[in-house]
Amino acid sequence: MILYPAIDLKDGQCVRLLRGEMDKATVFGDDPAAQARAFQDSGCAWLHLVDLNGAFAGQPVNAAAVEAILAATDVPAQLGGGIRDMATIEGWLDKGLARVILGTVAVENPDLVREAARAFPGKVAVGVDARNGRVATKGWAEETDVMVTDLAKSFEDAGVAALIYTDIDRDGAMAGPNIAATEALARAVSIPVIASGGVSSMADLIALRDTGVIAGAISGRALYDGALDLGAALAALTA
Repeated sequence: MILYPAIDLKDGQCVRLLRGEMDKATVFGDDPAAQARAFQDSGCAWLHLVDLNGAFAGQPVNAAAVEAILAATDVPAQLGGGIRDMATIEGWLDKGLARVILGTVAVENPDLVREAARAFPGKVAVGVDARNGRVATKGWAEETDVMVTDLAKSFEDAGVAALIYTDIDRDGAMAGPNIAATEALARAVSIPVIASGGVSSMADLIALRDTGVIAGAISGRALYDGALDLGAALAALTA
């Protein structure tokens, strides 16, 4: 199981939100590239980046910070937030991103996801963000009637590289991930599922890994707070 350290970008800074609320942001650093290098130096195999402003604006906002991270690191990085058209997808992949994450458009324009996945095999993931089993879009500000499993299954034949499943009520709350829901989703589809939201301890990571069906886990606040040591976590997952 791959552990993805998260760098959430707001106004050019590294932050973590509580349950996706922009007015509940904790700033952890003003040099995202240095943070990315530190994660790389600890041995991570991937980075998970989020343009929080972009998710609300519907277009990239923290591009300079993302580009600085790409320039400062060698490990592959995936990015979500404000990526809602083919030109933006192509632009980011041309700049060296390994994978783009499509969330809002996966609900509003699923054909774009299919087109992008065909055009860029292995480089398109779908972000499935949910409250109470229902998908939320536009930076989690809007809730839909779309059920998580229905959305995921609709992309079974699309060729997407991964599904990133976030339980919004767990995100940034240090309360542990929704393992049951994440495992259920992973068993319902053949697409690799990455867990996000609430991953805050070694026990969480081991529990996710031990399901045997979850391909990855994203952690942010726990790494910044020191509740989770990245080097030790990576060593445990590869043991």
